[in-house]
Amino acid sequence: MQRIVADETAAKKYTTNRRIKRIGLAVVVVGAAVAVIGYLQRDSSEPVTAPEPVAADTATDPAEVDPVPDPESAQPDGGCPADDGSSPRTIDFDGPQRMCIDPEAGYVAVLDTSEGEMRFELTAEDTPLTVNNFVTLARWGYYDGTRLFRTDPSIDIIQGGSPHTNSASDPGPGYTIPDEPAFDEDPDTGRLTGPYRYQPGQLVMARSAGRDAAGAQFFLTTGPNASLLDSQGVYVVFGQTDEAGLEVARSIIALHEPGGSLGGAPSRDVTIHSVTIEETPAVS
Repeated sequence: MQRIVADETAAKKYTTNRRIKRIGLAVVVVGAAVAVIGYLQRDSSEPVTAPEPVAADTATDPAEVDPVPDPESAQPDGGCPADDGSSPRTIDFDGPQRMCIDPEAGYVAVLDTSEGEMRFELTAEDTPLTVNNFVTLARWGYYDGTRLFRTDPSIDIIQGGSPHTNSASDPGPGYTIPDEPAFDEDPDTGRLTGPYRYQPGQLVMARSAGRDAAGAQFFLTTGPNASLLDSQGVYVVFGQTDEAGLEVARSIIALHEPGGSLGGAPSRDVTIHSVTIEETPAVS
């Protein structure tokens, strides 16, 4: 089963490149060999449901990847954005977001798009790290003015969350976040497997290959074909929309035009004007 491309591969690539320069030609040769292996695996007869990550960005020895930073080592100023979204827009960070939410509170993400509004109730209690990351990025204005750049009816998804490039190759916010929960590894294939199952109307984190590989990109599920991702189960589901929001999502995927390595895109630009967060304090 192949995987959804996420933006965070580019951030890992920066770290890998720096280390390759220090270690020298031998590692370059090894990396090239692994990339070839990844390419051959991609071209196998295995059923295709989503593109593989780019081999050059994922063929990295795990020992050479910097560990996921502590979520407490957040922004350059060490603080959280204003709850009302009034903080200056920020799309690059020195490390993961601080824990700025109350996991026991209620959160709704309102995506105001050029095709209509979608409201997602977030699962802060079940996936606090993922929800905190999304909520905090939204309050920094990270997603404002970005495009939903990918549609793929073969797996019924719409992908977005790339402010630098409006593409899957976006370098991301400068960090990745831990898997939630830690995923199992198939001893035969080395592939990660997770507990998540996919149905229409979900807000889900995109990711590249490897552990702790999500950062900012997300996708929306619009139909039953999303269940083709069940055998992977590693894309963290952290929100659910209502019927009205699902209708908007379906109207967006209806704009699909095939093309490119990711399956296609809307026939016209679909812009996220803003992502605002509605918070309901926890009951004491």
